[in-house]
Amino acid sequence: MTEFNHRYLRGQPGFSPSAFGFTLLEVMIALAVMSIVLVSVYRMHSQSLTMNTAARFYTIAPMLAQKKMAELETQTSEGFPGDSGDFGEQFPGYSWRASLADVTSEVLGEVANDLKQIDLTVSLNDDHFSYSLRTYRFQRE
Repeated sequence: MTEFNHRYLRGQPGFSPSAFGFTLLEVMIALAVMSIVLVSVYRMHSQSLTMNTAARFYTIAPMLAQKKMAELETQTSEGFPGDSGDFGEQFPGYSWRASLADVTSEVLGEVANDLKQIDLTVSLNDDHFSYSLRTYRFQRE
């Protein structure tokens, strides 16, 4: 401050030369407000990344499941491929598990003996996200 300002302010009530700095309380309140805001922004950013990953998975997984299901439906029961696998380098982290089971039903009777249930699960990063698909196939033996 200039000498003129100091002389002018000295005549004012409550003036002291140290009145132009921040008190410890003001600094602590400012830091508390900043930390609350930064933690909120960090949580919001983390949540948006998780939502982005989930949206991407639930867009890609149904297409991968349909593709794999089409491959599985063309196989015979004896030639049913392995129970699990992955989708290669194009879709890293994505894997699939399939199972084939006989259908039993009192209502369908003998027809149920020719029905096969195919369950397929597509997952990302060891079941962090998973998508399941089930279909039935009529197959005479």
